[in-house]
Amino acid sequence: MPMSASYKKRLSHVLPQIVNTFGTPFHIYDEKGIRQTCSTLTTAFENIDGFKEFFAVKALPNPSIMKIVQKMGFGFDCSSTPEIQLSRQIGSFKDDIMFTSNNTSPSQFKTALENGGCILNLDDISLISKLTDIPDLICFRYNPGPRRNGNKIIGNPVESKYGVGHDQIIDAYSKSLKLGVKRFGIHTMLASNELNYEYMVETTRMLLDMVELICEKLNITFEFINIGGGLGIPYTPDAKPFDLDSMANETTRLFKQFKKINGWVPRLYMESGRYITGPHGVLVTSVINHKNTYRKYVGVDASMSALMRPGMYDAYHHIHIHGKKNSAPLEKVDVVGALCENIDKFAIQRELPDTIEGDILVIHDTGAHGHAMGFNYNGHLRPKELLLREDSSIELIRRAETMDDYFTTLNFEPKVLAFEEI
Repeated sequence: MPMSASYKKRLSHVLPQIVNTFGTPFHIYDEKGIRQTCSTLTTAFENIDGFKEFFAVKALPNPSIMKIVQKMGFGFDCSSTPEIQLSRQIGSFKDDIMFTSNNTSPSQFKTALENGGCILNLDDISLISKLTDIPDLICFRYNPGPRRNGNKIIGNPVESKYGVGHDQIIDAYSKSLKLGVKRFGIHTMLASNELNYEYMVETTRMLLDMVELICEKLNITFEFINIGGGLGIPYTPDAKPFDLDSMANETTRLFKQFKKINGWVPRLYMESGRYITGPHGVLVTSVINHKNTYRKYVGVDASMSALMRPGMYDAYHHIHIHGKKNSAPLEKVDVVGALCENIDKFAIQRELPDTIEGDILVIHDTGAHGHAMGFNYNGHLRPKELLLREDSSIELIRRAETMDDYFTTLNFEPKVLAFEEI
């Protein structure tokens, strides 16, 4: 969706000076907007005791952003050891880190269990035997298979590589009990960028039902359910925002019903990423070329290596041209980068005002899975990241990659494994 009016106004006021100082391209994030969304999410679920959000680090793995959500009381959902290390470097440990990995190696488990450990969210029953130590608490990622539908990004649960199958889940907790594990949680993640709040309510209902089933079979209780992330943002101008209030109200009722029936109730955990930071980031890029063949092309100085969602998912990202009104004459254009890939396009046959070289394009909703999914194909270097602080100052929070960065892995001590000829 178009960036918030508040963010657009504050950024537009200083954008030319930012471009002159830092150069394009760059991602820039809005501290005020991120804090407001964090507060809104916390307030929505305040009637569920022990509610906690674990920010999905994969969405925006920048320590400056992570410190903002950390101060709002959030933990971190990590899917790799570097993400765990990022969280620990800013002072988060133990129950403030949820390690939701898949296809996990013993070395990853070793790192996860060091320095006080973290909440282990195991993706498969076979991983129990591969733990380097037995933690006090274990959570399993539940995959309901044909009992639920997924969506395009994560896929159909039956085809998904994630999670413990329905017919395995009881056995997973039983084996954990036999190893001496005493504390338990359960997790699922079935959809990404979901705009239907009822889907998330049904996910809560599903996990609470599973908790009752497992408790009946094994006589254990659960400290929490984690319904994952997946709360969507409206990328297109005509999409309706996610109805957080309705989700929170119906979810709260489910928790009250559970407690009334069972005499106890688990805590509610979530691991949103996109919902927290997605709308509060934009990619700023400059027009450098125009091409007119079978279509009209507007060439910019960013490429798909800085934002791969349009090329990878055919995802829509709204674009506005700084200083030009929507009432200006429009033309259909493809907005493209410089990669040797025809999918290196930020917009296809999009109606935009006429541009000239030097115009500044603002590509919306890049605050999640934008810079984080960057890559170096064709030797393209990932851009810098900036932060618009609440006091209106602009802070560089990640420098742009350099040629030295790109070539650094080619600087190493020679190592050869030689064999005698046979």
